[in-house]
Amino acid sequence: MLDLRIQQHFIDSADLHYQVAETLAKPVDSAVQAVLACVTGGGKVLVGGLGPSAALAQYLANLLVGGFERERPGLAAIALSSDALTATRWADGQALARQVLALGQTGDVLVLISADGSEPALTDAVQAAHDREMTVLALTGHHGGGLARQLRETDVHVCVPHERAARIREVQHLVLHCLCDGIDTQLLGEQEPV
Repeated sequence: MLDLRIQQHFIDSADLHYQVAETLAKPVDSAVQAVLACVTGGGKVLVGGLGPSAALAQYLANLLVGGFERERPGLAAIALSSDALTATRWADGQALARQVLALGQTGDVLVLISADGSEPALTDAVQAAHDREMTVLALTGHHGGGLARQLRETDVHVCVPHERAARIREVQHLVLHCLCDGIDTQLLGEQEPV
C-alpha cells in the first residue's frame, strides 16, 4: 500500500513539472537575463529564504559561485543568513532586510525563495532591495502572497501555481537548475549533447 503512495508522489511531481514547463519558461528566461545583467555589470546576487527555502537559497548561491555543470569563473553571489542567531538578533523579523541594506547596492539582484510568499520578513527584504535600487527575483508558489504584491514592473516573479509546498519546492529546484544552465549558456555558449 505504501509503495502506491510513493509512486503517486512521483506521478504528481512529474505531472506538475509538465504542466508548468511552458508557463514558467518566459519568467525563468527573464530571471536569467536579470542575473546575467547583474553579474556581467559587476554586481552581486543576494539570495534568501526562510526555513526549507533557506536551503534552496544556499544551494543557488553555491551553484552561482562554484558552477553548475560546466567549469566557469565564479559569479558573485551570497546566501543571506536566516540561522537562529541572525534571526533572533532582531526580534521584529528584520534579519534579511538588514542584510540587504548592509550588503546590497544599486544593480545587484535579490533572489527570494518562498513556497507561498506570505512571510512578512520577505516583503521587508523586498522593500530594502527597492530602497537600494536592486532588482528582485521572487520564486514563489500559490499566488505569490504579499511578496508578489511588493514586486515592481522591473522585478521578476516565477510563481509555481500549486498549493502543496512539497510540489512547489520540487519545481523551484528545477527552476534553479534552469536558471544556472541559462546563465552558463549565455556566458559560455551552447554545450554539445553528451
